[in-house]
Amino acid sequence: MKKLLSLALILMVSATSIFAQTGNAAKGNYKGSGGTPHEVVKGKNVTISYGRPYKKGRDIFGGLEAYGKVWRTGADEATEITFDKDVLFGDKKVAAGTYTLFTIPGKDKWTVILNKELKQWGAYKYNDKNDVARVTAPVQVRESVVEQFTIVINNDQLILLWDLTSVAIPMKF
Repeated sequence: MKKLLSLALILMVSATSIFAQTGNAAKGNYKGSGGTPHEVVKGKNVTISYGRPYKKGRDIFGGLEAYGKVWRTGADEATEITFDKDVLFGDKKVAAGTYTLFTIPGKDKWTVILNKELKQWGAYKYNDKNDVARVTAPVQVRESVVEQFTIVINNDQLILLWDLTSVAIPMKF
């Protein structure tokens, strides 16, 4: 009986530990290889994996991330987006699959890029010859600061939020 109780206690502690780790990753508390919190966002027919840098008092767009320059759209490894079905991403038809998500921030509009080369670190080796789709999206200026870069899937939109900037890209499956 003592052995059975000990075994039950060990299983409960192990299960609690596993669920706590899973919960932390889902909340963005997992630290990627560069020490930046990492997030996996799931929506209907889409999954996004990205690093979540903080503002930390810095000027973000037009400062830390220069206007007109390709950005990895997150931190550490370039953001990856997986579509389970073919999608109309903005106004571009894109086949189901996994792509790297890059952006070119601008003051009034952004270029949002899906690129077929995966497992890139940053945007250092970005090659536009591997682009599958490029769409433009207007910048919405927020009233309140978003401290940590965030990607949201809301209805049929992919929304990028950081600092006082919000950019939404329509998606239709």
